[in-house]
Amino acid sequence: MKIGIILGSIRDGRKAEQVGQWVAAAAAERAGVEASVIDLKDFEVPLLTSATVPGAANRQYDNAAVTAWGQAIDAQDGFVFVTPEYNHSIPGAFKNAFDSIGPEWAGKTVGFVAYGADGGVRAVEHWRQITANFSMVDVRAQVSLGLFTDFDGAGAFAPIDRRSAELTALLDELTAATERHLAARH
Repeated sequence: MKIGIILGSIRDGRKAEQVGQWVAAAAAERAGVEASVIDLKDFEVPLLTSATVPGAANRQYDNAAVTAWGQAIDAQDGFVFVTPEYNHSIPGAFKNAFDSIGPEWAGKTVGFVAYGADGGVRAVEHWRQITANFSMVDVRAQVSLGLFTDFDGAGAFAPIDRRSAELTALLDELTAATERHLAARH
């Protein structure tokens, strides 16, 4: 199964890269899992201005960057969203990129690794509502990283001990849900 670890921040100095590599390394250790990091920053998805609703575009988008983004998402069976919390919600660039495509998300599985002053929990709450619109199957387990507890004074990722077990639980649930989803499609 192909699991895409999406780095949901495009900001300079973001923590998503460090966290995403941690998630990808843990996912790659699992038999039968092909984990890949999908860095939103690499796609330069423009603001959604197309007159065609993405869900009705039949994967034919007005912009080459959106098409490339859609193809990267379409190639995955499930996802881990590595998401910061911005102002008690989700990052605008990530939401725009999510909204810029449609059927590529439909029915796939998703887990959440969030970070923020309060562990990114409000971002995850919002993502759960958003992904439900595409009938995505979100797993209950999540990892909520605190800026003051899981990063050192220099900003380097230094997760507290229990985070590895939390990530294992998330990946257990995600791979089981993705396995069921793939079996149902075939």
